[in-house]
Amino acid sequence: MTQAQADTQMSQNPDISVVVPAYNEAGNVVPLAREIAAALEGRNYEIIFVDDCSKDTTRQELIDAKAELPALRVLAHRHNAGQSRSVRTGVMHARGTVVATLDGDGQNPPENLPTVIDALMREDAPEDLALVGGDRSANRQDSAWKKFASRFGNGIRKRMLNDDCNDTGCGLKAFRRDVYLLLPFFDHQHRFLPALMNREGFKCEFRPVTHRHRTIGASKYTNFGRLFASLTDMMGMMWLNSRARNSRGADEV
Repeated sequence: MTQAQADTQMSQNPDISVVVPAYNEAGNVVPLAREIAAALEGRNYEIIFVDDCSKDTTRQELIDAKAELPALRVLAHRHNAGQSRSVRTGVMHARGTVVATLDGDGQNPPENLPTVIDALMREDAPEDLALVGGDRSANRQDSAWKKFASRFGNGIRKRMLNDDCNDTGCGLKAFRRDVYLLLPFFDHQHRFLPALMNREGFKCEFRPVTHRHRTIGASKYTNFGRLFASLTDMMGMMWLNSRARNSRGADEV
């Protein structure tokens, strides 16, 4: 069996599924896929890119890269549906029990994937640990205004939802697929995963990760657009939390 055949066989029954949402990220996606493969070399994984109906060559670049990267799968939305729906599409199609996510712009270095994956999968992890997220706070490579807006928004959310998360916007996360599928879905859900998992009675942990400048393309969000969406979504999250009733599990008797 060749190495390529062995890689293909492993990717059909993976332990880890890496899900990457991408919209108009031509030039970013293939180098990012290569970095993911290098970071997870020797592990049983698959890589799922979800193209959210890009208008550039993102989709074709990914399709062409499948010949080079046997673990790569490409899902294509028929209509643009946003980052949260792209993550959900990837998770729904994932075959691994652990899902790791990172952003398609390349600002989350894939070399940090083992940091969150290993923390989630460690033998002495709490039984109810469902998510380990990255925290870019000490290493974020963005403009001063963008960092201020992020700290401001994160501070309000953390105070209102008590989710103990300093950087919920970090795309680098590892979580249990089965727990994710328990969560209510809504647009921008990806920014509230720690709070939603806490709501279901699960624990989340966070690890420092690095961050790097965007080198190709432009951000899909503005500070004011993100803030407005976050405030309206936060009111919805507060309502969801107020309506939560947790049975703490069930026993067959």
